[in-house]
Amino acid sequence: MKGIFVTGTDTGAGKTYVSALVIQALRAEGIDAVGYKPICCGGREDAYTLLSASGESSELDEVNPCYLRTAAAPYVAAMFENAELELEPLIEGFHQLAAKHEVVIVEGVGGWKVPILKDYMVADYAKELALSTILVVGNRLGALNQTLLSVDSMRAGGIEPAGLVFNHLDDELDTAAITNKGIAEDLTGVSVITDVIRGQESIEAWPFLDLLQIVTS
Repeated sequence: MKGIFVTGTDTGAGKTYVSALVIQALRAEGIDAVGYKPICCGGREDAYTLLSASGESSELDEVNPCYLRTAAAPYVAAMFENAELELEPLIEGFHQLAAKHEVVIVEGVGGWKVPILKDYMVADYAKELALSTILVVGNRLGALNQTLLSVDSMRAGGIEPAGLVFNHLDDELDTAAITNKGIAEDLTGVSVITDVIRGQESIEAWPFLDLLQIVTS
């Protein structure tokens, strides 16, 4: 079973943007890669983006089995909507996609410790799927703190990050944005897989092929 779990340093770090680029890069190499957004809160734009990147090869409800209309963490959104959020469909939805496609790129919700249930976080869900996990860093002032905290939390939970992806949120790079990548790599010991400039429309597939241990001709 091949896939990547994509988490982020925060909401707005660029998980959907990066996930879509990864899917498109893999598909350009002939890999049947699709996206999976188990939970959407507030809107389904992320799921539509992943569905489009996947070449419309799945149905929306397959890509996003749980949709809550409240823009909040899943645990909070479910309380507001008096909804019972069940974990089994989120796990089974991944396995159903994985049975039909070569690679599934799973995008988490918000950051690493966002609560899905009171006692069940995004971190627990990622650990249950047991996929290689990459951390998307929204590159701005403050990103070092968020990156170090996220990596420490991942390791404390038994997950070794497979790599960092730096997503430049602004066109102009200040001192922090210029230096964050090298400093984060040095302080965490986690390699930067790639960095993405604002508005970039494609990325190279080879770092993710290596991560997935896929060899193409």
